[in-house]
Amino acid sequence: MERYIEKFIRYLDIEKNYSKHTILNYKLDLEDFRKFLGETGIEKVDYLTLRKYLAVLKEKGLTNRTVNRHLSSLRSFFKFLTREGLLKTNPILSLSSPKQEKHLPQFLTEDEVTKLIEVALPKDERGLRDRAILETFYSTGIRISELVGLSNQDIDFIGGIVKVMGKGKKERIVPIGERAIAAIRDYLEKRKKQADALFLNKSGKRITTRGVRNIVEKYIRIAGIRQGVSPHTLRHSFATHLLNRGADLRSVQELLGHVNLSTTQIYTHLTTDRLKAVYDKAHPRA
Repeated sequence: MERYIEKFIRYLDIEKNYSKHTILNYKLDLEDFRKFLGETGIEKVDYLTLRKYLAVLKEKGLTNRTVNRHLSSLRSFFKFLTREGLLKTNPILSLSSPKQEKHLPQFLTEDEVTKLIEVALPKDERGLRDRAILETFYSTGIRISELVGLSNQDIDFIGGIVKVMGKGKKERIVPIGERAIAAIRDYLEKRKKQADALFLNKSGKRITTRGVRNIVEKYIRIAGIRQGVSPHTLRHSFATHLLNRGADLRSVQELLGHVNLSTTQIYTHLTTDRLKAVYDKAHPRA
């Protein structure tokens, strides 16, 4: 099975052009399945084997979301093996996925976002960097991985746009607001070390996702905002506030870099209060 996994990983890298992060997740999922099989050959895997593996995953206390990710990796793997003629039949075709739990994403109010950003006082280089990071997050709605991957040349200060490398190495252009641009410019002017990366850590190297998470958590504590807020919460807030102010779903989908509109539609559940307010104001019998 190790040989098959290596072939599949090369396929994801070379032909599908998946990101290193995505490829690593596939590899970890398949290695977990390989350990479960033990001495059993891949050719002997059938529906019952997969049902047993599904039960083992559930016994570990994994959420349905995580279990479905494991199964998704296996589906892609077996589809590849069948197409390449390495397996005669695809054993996972008749296996159903556990029902996905629906969790509405957390988001901050507009006042909470303002409070969070403004507690990052731009007194020195680090403060300027932190303010620029928070402004950029909320202004663009990009993912944390996309933010740490930004380089200086990705920002068009005159045009007010930023070039982002998204999931699956797909490039997209998103608008960036004047306040975020001003914050980035202030940071770059104060920054002592010249580098290609837009945001640097204290060692003068490109900041990591862990570093950004620590920054967001730091200012959440200072601002006294409720627990459970993460960099991704700013992305959720970005989408929710746009919809609340009248943006259409398709535009928000494009800004977020979602492949499917269904992924973006979850944010429509968050705009219920706005719809109720409109209804109460406009309906004659409300």
